Amino acid sequence: MAYPTINYIGNKEKIVDWISSLLPSDAKSFFDVFAGGCSVAYMAKTKGLQVFANDILRINFNIAKALIENSYETLNKEDIDIIFQGEPFKGFMTENYTDQYFFEKECMQLDLYRVNIEKLSTPFKKALALILMRRAMIRKMPYSRFTIKWDKVKQLRDEEFSYLHYKRRRHYHNQSFRFHFEDNLKEYNEAVFDNGKNNMAYNLDVFEAVEKIDADIIYMDPPYAGTMNDYFGFYGLLDSYITSTITEPFENNFIDKNTIIQQFDALFCKLKNYKYWMLSYNSRSKPSKEELLQLLYKYSNKVIVHEMPYAYRVTGKEKKKKDIEYLFIAKNPIVK
Repeated sequence: MAYPTINYIGNKEKIVDWISSLLPSDAKSFFDVFAGGCSVAYMAKTKGLQVFANDILRINFNIAKALIENSYETLNKEDIDIIFQGEPFKGFMTENYTDQYFFEKECMQLDLYRVNIEKLSTPFKKALALILMRRAMIRKMPYSRFTIKWDKVKQLRDEEFSYLHYKRRRHYHNQSFRFHFEDNLKEYNEAVFDNGKNNMAYNLDVFEAVEKIDADIIYMDPPYAGTMNDYFGFYGLLDSYITSTITEPFENNFIDKNTIIQQFDALFCKLKNYKYWMLSYNSRSKPSKEELLQLLYKYSNKVIVHEMPYAYRVTGKEKKKKDIEYLFIAKNPIVK
């Protein structure tokens, strides 16, 4: 099994082996409270830990449902026939998002597929279908996020314009949803596996989640305040697609650099039942490494910070200057 191609901004896929090497050896359970694209939760599952994965975005919950909680269900030919049967029609996506992210005929197709996904036989099959449709929508969207203005979307989907200005035709933006869905089907199906544990996915606010779930390790990878971190803007459309309602931005989103220290303090004070706290953060972000250390020392007298150079990609180009990725590990003195 291998973690499939998700396309998630801030994903830890490229440094997950480094994080894996620093997991406390005596831990048996792992809670990823800001699971996002689930690359770290998936790593913990491959390590044989019991994994709990939570995210406030419903689309990320479905990634966790399909790849973390799900142990054996995959999509077969009969499922694919169900998803793509029938004639496209004007529904929620057509009425609300035509010529915002996709053309009208594409929105009509999405409306059909959403209705058909509900006809699948189990929640795991539905979750897997939704994240494959997510993958298809992302592949058709320039820069893989839903914060691009429609004029720019049309411009970049014009293959001749793209070639003239960027020497890339980006023909994959104009492939059908079905093409991308089926192109990724094998990879996603093969990512489903059973690690022998009762793993669970949750769709909760972080402050609610930490009081509901017990685990040896809590891993925190919040949005990095002061950086490119508008996750609702990037992916909120996918939640609207799932629910067929226009979703509102969530609270407690850890993106305001003016209140981020208070947010962290409010979170840390609720973690008394977790033996190990692991926090990913970055040198470009607020608060600083020193401020985070000072805050963590309020709750633990044993805090270690590990560092590695890491360059995030922005709009397909790698930054020239590498940042430092931090992994703070605190041991809770109360929990033996």
